[in-house]
Amino acid sequence: MGVDRTVDVRGGAVADNESQGSETVAVGLAPQAGSAADAPADTLADALAEVGSSPVTSDEGTGPARRRRRSSGRWAIVLAVLVLLFALPWWTLFSAGTDWPLPVVVVSAVVFAAALLAFPVLIVRGHGSRRLDRSSRIADTILGVVWVLFAWSVLSLLLRLALFLSGVGDPAGPRIVSVAVAVVAAGLLAWGHHEAMRLPRVLRLDVTLPRLGRGLDGTRVVVLADTHYGPIDRSGWSARVAEAVNELDADVVCHAGDIADGTLDQRRGQAAPLGTMRSRLAKVYVTGNHEYHGEAQGWLDHMAELGWESLHNRHLVVERGGDRLVLAGVDDVTAESSGLTGHRANLVGALAGADPELPVLLVAHQPKYVGQAAGGGIDLQISGHTHGGQIWPFNFLVRLDQPVVHGLSRHGERTQLYTSRGTGFWGPPFRIFAPSEITLLTLRSA
Repeated sequence: MGVDRTVDVRGGAVADNESQGSETVAVGLAPQAGSAADAPADTLADALAEVGSSPVTSDEGTGPARRRRRSSGRWAIVLAVLVLLFALPWWTLFSAGTDWPLPVVVVSAVVFAAALLAFPVLIVRGHGSRRLDRSSRIADTILGVVWVLFAWSVLSLLLRLALFLSGVGDPAGPRIVSVAVAVVAAGLLAWGHHEAMRLPRVLRLDVTLPRLGRGLDGTRVVVLADTHYGPIDRSGWSARVAEAVNELDADVVCHAGDIADGTLDQRRGQAAPLGTMRSRLAKVYVTGNHEYHGEAQGWLDHMAELGWESLHNRHLVVERGGDRLVLAGVDDVTAESSGLTGHRANLVGALAGADPELPVLLVAHQPKYVGQAAGGGIDLQISGHTHGGQIWPFNFLVRLDQPVVHGLSRHGERTQLYTSRGTGFWGPPFRIFAPSEITLLTLRSA
């Protein structure tokens, strides 16, 4: 059935008619601006890679000296955290009164010490400027394993305290606890790896927007976020995700950033299935913080080549049934400190020329941007970034930095925020108590 579809680029002179649908899409271009300094690392591994790739200058003058002291301070903090991460699990499993045979204690100490010493080197080689995938895979796996062991070792301390307070004096108690920690950790890691590598489940949710016109009631918005194509080749997984998205028959598909880790040339094959995704009205994309570790502008341009609207501080307007909806996007909040000219989160620029009476769906990578969104009268913000914590109990640490870890929340009188747990995973190939998702939001009018 052939029906007209119109694209009107406001501020330009482009019109395109094709016989595929009855919808009208009006695209509003907004100016882009920005400035930069160093982008902060958001994970322990990022911090190590950043420290390892940052030059330390010993030239005379207060500037270089201050930078050298700052770098030394970073290393001291990072290494102290690493020692704690590795030492506590070893103490829990092989010391702390477990009374294992001496050879077991010695061998385990050597293994943990070797992992501790190798980890920073592998992280810098894998996530630093060299971007060696094999080093990344090993380092990321070590990080996931040691984090799970650390978390459950902490919990075991609470169990030991409970045993002590209850008067349990069995000398086999500490060994039982250590074995329990090892068994639970091994089970969680096996299950978590399966969860990370599987096709994400589809999470369906209705979202009521009081200002949404009746013609747009039932609009289907598919949300992807944090695909993180990386050192593990997931081209097949990416193709299956594209098939799952196409089966949802979306009106709008959003990618909320963090497409990949690595260069565009390294991840081009894994990202290729994004070009096969279909939507009735629009496919929109914004940058995440990980794009600013490498080639943010390259990914913006490549997504446009794959048929996506890169919302680089700009908006477009979609129309159905006589009612219109503004789809806006902003750069990640780290963009301004990235060193790339014209990159920063600019909501005013993104909404320039938009009708203030129309409802606005904003795509912004990090949930913390919702403060600006609420102040700007946004109806719905879609974000990712948190991964839902990815590996429990990291979600509690994420909550210190973000207002929401996952799900739908309200901020102010008008603004709602949907935070996706993410479609892929970053770094450690594990998801524990934080399942991945492809989200289908059905927009409802009041």
